Formats: sequence, C-alpha cells, structure tokens
Amino acid sequence: MQRSFDARPLRAVVVSGLIVGLALTGQLLAAETITATAQAKTAGGTSASAPLTVTLDRLSTEAERQEVLTALKSKDAAAVRALLDKWKPIGSVRLGATNTPVKYAFARPTGGGRLLTVVTGSAIAFVGAGLPDAAPRTGFDLGLVLLNVPSAGGGSGELAPAAKLALNADGALVTEDYGKGTTILLSNVTGK
Repeated sequence: MQRSFDARPLRAVVVSGLIVGLALTGQLLAAETITATAQAKTAGGTSASAPLTVTLDRLSTEAERQEVLTALKSKDAAAVRALLDKWKPIGSVRLGATNTPVKYAFARPTGGGRLLTVVTGSAIAFVGAGLPDAAPRTGFDLGLVLLNVPSAGGGSGELAPAAKLALNADGALVTEDYGKGTTILLSNVTGK
C-alpha cells in the first residue's frame, strides 16, 4: 500500500531551520560591543564603579568549547591556561583604562536574550591586592565576565577580574575569585 506524502510542510520546516541557522551564524560572525557599569562593593562597605566594555570579533566555536571543558575537567589550572595561551585573542575586555585580551566567549540563548560567558587570557585586575592579608596571586590567571544581554533594555552580569576556574560535580562552571569578600556586579548591560 502506497501512502501519499505532502512534502510542503517538511520543506517549510527545513527552510525555516536554514534561515534560523543562518541568522545564528550571522550572530556568531559579526563583531559586537557590549557595555556595562561595573560596581564593586567590599565586605567593609567600600564602593567603586567603572565602565566595562567587551568587544568581540567572534564567538568561540562548539569545538573550542569542548576543548575548554576537557581542560577544566582535568582540574589542572595550568592546562586551562596553556590551552588559552595558544589561541589568538577574539576580542577584549576594557575595565576603566585596563584592556585585556579575550580568549573564549560562548553564548547561550535565554528567554529574553543571551547569556555570554567571556574568559580573558590573563587576570583583568587584582582587587584587594594591596591589603596586608591579600592572597598570593599564583593561579588566579584568568578573568571571567558573565553577561545577561537582553533583546531589549539593560541587562546584568558579574565580573571576576582574577579567578581560578573549575567544573563542579554537575559539570557547571565554578570560580574561585581573588577578591574574596568583594562582589563586582554589572548593570546597564547592552549590546551593540
């Protein structure tokens, strides 16, 4: 028994999928600038703010993401640093007057925009380094910027300017931040 098959709905789905795929590819290849205000508050109540600008020439590929995850799973901070050291910068993070090269940037869609994970190839700043009880800088080799970039309006985020990165038992990214006791939140996050 032969069945009749109408290919029109399938073609519509395939064409729609291609259009969405091309749109996402365009997002990945286009240069982008994201601005925010970084606001630091220490455990002692001291506050400071500075402009933050993330400029991306491109996003990291899925293959690069898998390489980073593999390095993080090794629980060897030197392996993560060695991997990022061999990659060319794909953008930069400017915090105040400090400009730091971006080595990894990955975006995930959210209900109203995107969540960007940005990792710099070196620490952006050592917040609290001048204090008498400051931790040694060894191992706090990377900077981490998490950005919730909404489709419209201002978003939010967090900044760990000097951090150690690892994966927890569930495979989620966790950080140990050099500036313990200092929280740096990002507000007015907008993409251009």
